[in-house]
Amino acid sequence: MTHKLREHSHADHDHGHVHDHGGHDHGEHDQTHSHGSGVLDRAQHALSEFFGGHSHDSADQIDDAMEANTAGRRALWVSLAALIATAVLQGLVVAVSGSIALLGDTLHNVADAMTAIPLLVAFALARRAATKRFTYGYGRAEDLAGLFVVAMITLSALAAGYEAITRLIHPQDVSHLWAVALAGVVGFAGNELVARYRIRVGRQIGSAALVADGLHARTDGFTSLAVVIGAGGVALGWTWADPAIGLLISIGIAGVLRSAVKEVGGRLMDAVDPALVERAEASLAAVDGIIGLHGLRMRWIGHTLHAEATLDIDPALTLTDAQAIADHARAHLLLDVPRLKDAAIRVLPAIPA
Repeated sequence: MTHKLREHSHADHDHGHVHDHGGHDHGEHDQTHSHGSGVLDRAQHALSEFFGGHSHDSADQIDDAMEANTAGRRALWVSLAALIATAVLQGLVVAVSGSIALLGDTLHNVADAMTAIPLLVAFALARRAATKRFTYGYGRAEDLAGLFVVAMITLSALAAGYEAITRLIHPQDVSHLWAVALAGVVGFAGNELVARYRIRVGRQIGSAALVADGLHARTDGFTSLAVVIGAGGVALGWTWADPAIGLLISIGIAGVLRSAVKEVGGRLMDAVDPALVERAEASLAAVDGIIGLHGLRMRWIGHTLHAEATLDIDPALTLTDAQAIADHARAHLLLDVPRLKDAAIRVLPAIPA
């Protein structure tokens, strides 16, 4: 469908002048804050994000592809270290208490930490240049890694349910309940902080896979919480409490799985937030010389956006003027649409009604 953007005459615009785009420079994106360039500044920034003290809104989203890639890898390395530390602490308590529930939670945390590895590989691949075989580059590797994360969340839900049913049928004696409960609290806190960090950075850089991995960490946090509640129930003499809570947690993990499938599946189906499409349409509408919009297509490749648009222009324009309008439209899109890496613009002479 052709969208009429604006009425104009050929005399209304001059392709020889410099368009200021509302006071913005195409080569510079305004930032509301600076993170610094030193090692200490970067470490403080990472810790601030990890503990939830640094809020990012739409103005703080990272548009530069290399900077986004770096932020994603940093999030994965920091959260990997945090989850390994959490698993080691829980493993020590398992050795002392013999808690099967806590052993299962520890194994979940190890599995969650390991999901960072395929994502790190995917982020590394995304930095490689396009080839004749992979003409769009290797950004889709990130979406494939997201499928692996979804599979791990599914396994977590099934494992938690199986473990809960098994413990209902064959109750297990647990000692050092206070230590088990404390280890569960550590596991919940560690996973929730990692989840918040991954999800925040994933939203910031536009990575569905990293968001899904954050949701995976949240499922393991729920499992840790089940260990705490179960230990409290056992302390009160309710031997059924631990497995019963485990079943409820399995249902909760299934809900998180649904969110992860929506995130990753949407990317694989080239889903884009309609607000981004509307923003791109508004950006094109601000370009002098465009009469109508035949079609605008946008897709994510990894954590970068790509766009294609076919525009109507005055049939009386010369090829030079037509190319100038196409270049101008592309520059508008790259400036106005966050995380847009490239835009292919085609202009056609408008057909009289």
